[in-house]
Amino acid sequence: MSYLDEPEAVFEGMLAGWEAQRRGGRGLRSQSVRSGVKVIRRFHASSGEFPWAWSAAAFDEWMLDLVSVKGLAPSTIRGYQNVVAQFCDFICSPHYGWVQECESRFGTHPVQVCTEWNTTRHLQDYEGGSRRRPLTRLELQGLFDYADGQVDLRLESGRKGTFAAYRDATLLKVAYAWGLRANEVAGLDVTDFYRNPQAPEFGAYGMVLVRNGKASRGGPAKRRSVVTLHGWAVEAVKDYVENVWPLIRAESSNALWVTERGARVSPVQISRRFKEYRDELGLDTALSLHALRHSYVTHLTEDGVDPLFIQRQVGHAFGSTTAIYTSVSGEFANTMMRKAISGLLQAGVTEGRK
Repeated sequence: MSYLDEPEAVFEGMLAGWEAQRRGGRGLRSQSVRSGVKVIRRFHASSGEFPWAWSAAAFDEWMLDLVSVKGLAPSTIRGYQNVVAQFCDFICSPHYGWVQECESRFGTHPVQVCTEWNTTRHLQDYEGGSRRRPLTRLELQGLFDYADGQVDLRLESGRKGTFAAYRDATLLKVAYAWGLRANEVAGLDVTDFYRNPQAPEFGAYGMVLVRNGKASRGGPAKRRSVVTLHGWAVEAVKDYVENVWPLIRAESSNALWVTERGARVSPVQISRRFKEYRDELGLDTALSLHALRHSYVTHLTEDGVDPLFIQRQVGHAFGSTTAIYTSVSGEFANTMMRKAISGLLQAGVTEGRK
């Protein structure tokens, strides 16, 4: 069969097939699929070539333009690279027949233009702001004390907002104590807590199910279970659930954090409250709610918890991702240094005695 515009027709067929593969076979969300197609069209427009004539050199030129001219962030660049690599994998796969189709029609075939030499490695460098950091233990305690103080202040003065202050004081503790992102803590239901047979001392709060963890690019939200580690956090959330939540909950919802009108608290509202308390305490304005998650990872690392366990707790697919969350204190680093030196010296003494 021939077409009036044969190259364009084949290109559109490739895109349609890739869309079907991503929607059906991989179950990606429609928005992610559409975004991926837009990226491919941009590369097509930039190169002036159809996929069977693409080259690594043309891809390099496009990347250079995106970085030096358009100034896109490293994370965005990596996202574009992943999309192009996945599309090339699709059209080069023998399972879909595009290689043979292009050879018969155009006398050439598509190749993979993304290689380890012209793409950024996953999380090669920390891409967040240099001032983003975990809270020190002293800062963290100061935050919790201030949040608790807001509850006492409203109770004593009879001011409005006592329930909201109590909710937010508990919420901040939960975000840190289980290492949760803003959307993860906002999405918690009372029924997401359950017993851990290995930690009966925590009762019904030995584990928490995170139902809306961060998704892989274009995929559905990931679920994970997080082990409870802090008894003080269990006491805080148990007190809230038993004494405060029943007074403000909506009968039709199990949402853990609700407004005084019964609606679920949003991640934006949570972040706003954190910033309010941060500013009142005079902390670095670069700190966001996510700093509590950084603090969780860092403090567990300082306490000697196994890195793989920490990685699973926070739901990271790669240990390198967890590593960039860690910014141990100088005291901890010095302790580790002294242990290393002592170990080397002891090994030298033992070797000398042989």
